[in-house]
Amino acid sequence: MFSIELKVRDYECDLQGVVNNAIYQHYMEHARHEFLHSINVNFAELAANKIDLMVLKAELEYKAPLKPGDDFYITVELVRESRIKYAFVQNLYRKTDDQLMVKSKFIGVAVNAKGRPMAFEPFDGLLS
Repeated sequence: MFSIELKVRDYECDLQGVVNNAIYQHYMEHARHEFLHSINVNFAELAANKIDLMVLKAELEYKAPLKPGDDFYITVELVRESRIKYAFVQNLYRKTDDQLMVKSKFIGVAVNAKGRPMAFEPFDGLLS
């Protein structure tokens, strides 16, 4: 399972002194992109070949808030949802005590030059 470590920056927090809920989507997106780089998915090559990776649905369940300076890590697991849909199951944990802070699931699809969803071979190769 892929994992990435990050740290909360002060400007990501709201007036209540916790990470703003919208920031968690940025964290999750960064983790997904790093996961894709780790499996040699090159966004520039995909764009040149007119293939886009798109998020169709995002589900986030907030368990507890992160605060300024908290170290945390995000795990990423790729799961098949259907022939052409893929789920990124991502969990965010506070590093000091491994407490689950956010559970998430992002459903995505690859889209070809005609705007049609398609199976994505790099993902299929991981899931076979």
